[in-house]
Amino acid sequence: MSEDLTRQQAQKLFETAYAHHMRGELGDAIELYKRSIATHPTAEALTFLGWAYSMINQHGQAIALCEKAIELDPGYGNPYNDIGAYLIELEKYEAAIPWLEKALSAPRYETPHFASLNLGRVYEQLGQYRKALRCYDTAVEMDPFYQSAQRARSALLGKMN
Repeated sequence: MSEDLTRQQAQKLFETAYAHHMRGELGDAIELYKRSIATHPTAEALTFLGWAYSMINQHGQAIALCEKAIELDPGYGNPYNDIGAYLIELEKYEAAIPWLEKALSAPRYETPHFASLNLGRVYEQLGQYRKALRCYDTAVEMDPFYQSAQRARSALLGKMN
């Protein structure tokens, strides 16, 4: 099979996995992501497989998959943010900071406002409210319609008053 055809097949499997994922059909999504990766591994498929595992509270597996994604494509920002988010879930706030900072500086990351919000969440948990507020402000500057960041900012301002 040609390299191009293999990539197309892996992409189709990834897209089908994502559709299952969005419907909450995590078992089917996980199997299809795995088939996509077996056909032609990509940082995206590894990261999204990790996300599916995180949704069933297998954060260690999710982090390991994101680390593999980073090895495959160090410029892809999503797995850095995702590792940071999983560490937040595990209440390992200090450990999340370098991952979220790497996400913010990644050359290929379409949603850096997610990492900025997550970094704000970390600083808020650590009681560093001014830093958290700057992160929330940055997230809103990056995407003025990002309601999660707007809500986090408002809630923090209320807590600070």
